[in-house]
Amino acid sequence: MNKKENEFKSGFVSLIGRPNVGKSTLMNLLVGEKIAIVSNRPQTTRNKIRSILTGDDYQVVFIDTPGLHKPRTKLGNYMVKSAQNALGGVDVVLYLVEPDAKIGPGDEDILKILPNSKHTDDAKIILVVNKADTVKKPDILLTIDAYSKRFPFLEIVPVSALTGDNTSALMDTIKKYLPTGPKYFPDDMITDQPERQIAAEMIREKALTYLQEEIPHGTAVEIVSMKKRSKGDLVDVEATIYCERESHKAIVIGKGGAMLKKIGAGARRDMERLLGSPINLQLWVKVRKRWRDNDFILRNLGYDERQI
Repeated sequence: MNKKENEFKSGFVSLIGRPNVGKSTLMNLLVGEKIAIVSNRPQTTRNKIRSILTGDDYQVVFIDTPGLHKPRTKLGNYMVKSAQNALGGVDVVLYLVEPDAKIGPGDEDILKILPNSKHTDDAKIILVVNKADTVKKPDILLTIDAYSKRFPFLEIVPVSALTGDNTSALMDTIKKYLPTGPKYFPDDMITDQPERQIAAEMIREKALTYLQEEIPHGTAVEIVSMKKRSKGDLVDVEATIYCERESHKAIVIGKGGAMLKKIGAGARRDMERLLGSPINLQLWVKVRKRWRDNDFILRNLGYDERQI
């Protein structure tokens, strides 16, 4: 084995934190591709999402997780269990918080989890103060002081996932704590997520972006069919958007189908950019009452606690 191979570092890095703290935005920025969907709505991320960043002498497998919160549905239980599970078996944990000197109840709950070896194993825990661009430096220092009194973080790094400020320093910190290891994925691979899952999430993101506030968390997307045509590069995608009420269905479709067309057009553009093929996207909307508490539907949609 040559010297360069001996020096190659690799590892798994989980991003945890409360909902809407910027985990997906930060992961996308670090990887340089939009892998996880983002929106300004809490609980956007429902599954663990892995993305891969490979450099000349390192490979980082980032694991974006659902926001840790008090669940109210079986879907919520799945999301929290998925996030907690991602704390174990990783090399580094990035715990994202917002620049607030007062630690809220959600972060209090997370701080209780961190010292528990059942969850964190031997992971190196780094506090990342995100949204540093929204406050003045003294406020960030107050946040650092408050959290450092509660847990012995190895490093504390303020960043802005939105502007990219100080994220290069964060990457240097991550690489410092990566163990020597193999290259787990090919150089050109940026995610291990199935194309169907990526496509479904892109549709759901557009629903989160365009629909009214009370609807998006009651929606889910199933890719019914995804096939490349025998001639040419065109990929036909058929998908169903599920919602919980008839009134919601009408809003998702919109007057004359306008909203559904808007969701489809936005999702299609993202799919084409990431998958590198022209997409013919067909969308339908169906009502599945209380699907977030229906084990059978949750499993069919990929939210299966038995697979965590």
